[in-house]
Amino acid sequence: MYFLRKNLSITSKWLLLALLGVVLGSCGSFFKNNEDKTPIARVGEAYLYKEDIESLFENNKSKADSATYVTNYINTWASKQLLLSKAKINLPEKKLKIFEQLVSNYRTDLYTGAYKEALVLQSQDTSVSREQLNDFYERQKENFKLKEKLVKLRFVALPVNYLDKDLVSNKLKRFKEEDKKYLDSISIQFKKYNLNDSIWVSAIRVMEEIPLIVPDNQGLYLKNSQFFELQDSLGVYLAKINEVLEINQIAPLSYVEPTIKQLLLSRRKLEFMKKLEAEIIDEAIKEKEFEVYE
Repeated sequence: MYFLRKNLSITSKWLLLALLGVVLGSCGSFFKNNEDKTPIARVGEAYLYKEDIESLFENNKSKADSATYVTNYINTWASKQLLLSKAKINLPEKKLKIFEQLVSNYRTDLYTGAYKEALVLQSQDTSVSREQLNDFYERQKENFKLKEKLVKLRFVALPVNYLDKDLVSNKLKRFKEEDKKYLDSISIQFKKYNLNDSIWVSAIRVMEEIPLIVPDNQGLYLKNSQFFELQDSLGVYLAKINEVLEINQIAPLSYVEPTIKQLLLSRRKLEFMKKLEAEIIDEAIKEKEFEVYE
């Protein structure tokens, strides 16, 4: 545990320095001598400098457009500054304290959030093993009931007057290795196609690709071992359904695998965050950087 704490401490310090370097580098204007800048507007003690608006000219606007844009920008800036000044004078002191606390909390959350994310990105293992996926799936199967019909199919959409339709149809039905190679070799002639019938797709997606199939008639076509041919003014649709899973059946692992992986990584991240916070507190107490007074 000490070894982990020591490594975490060193990593934390280096990452903090790196993060602060980036933040301070991006906010360098706070530490520059304002006397070196060219002011273009003032509201009370607040100044707007030429350097603050240089990015406004990056889109190569015409001079007339740029002048109008800059004028509008200055007026908007001035309006905000004046309203801010009025607000500080006229709002109740209690409300101002609440706002200042909110700003302080937001700043703290912004810095600490960025720091923790940097630690997670460097330290967290994003790999999920097949064993971990299978184990989670088996334990949580009942939580993966389908909310939509899934289908495994292969299909081809041909132009209406396609000459070798029967040949394509026969090869799509038989689908031996030589048939797959042939269909793949002439796939440039198809309007659209899917020859990978080992993946699950939603019935909604199938209906988008084959517009003649609609919710009212999908039961006629989207069923196990079904082959069908449909035609409309746009084309001819040939399809072979391999397998169908209905709503409320258990989703296959291959279909929910991305979801499971994300869940496992999120849990791992939360555990890392908790451990990180505990380690930081423990280290601070040990180094006498953190004390609680009675």
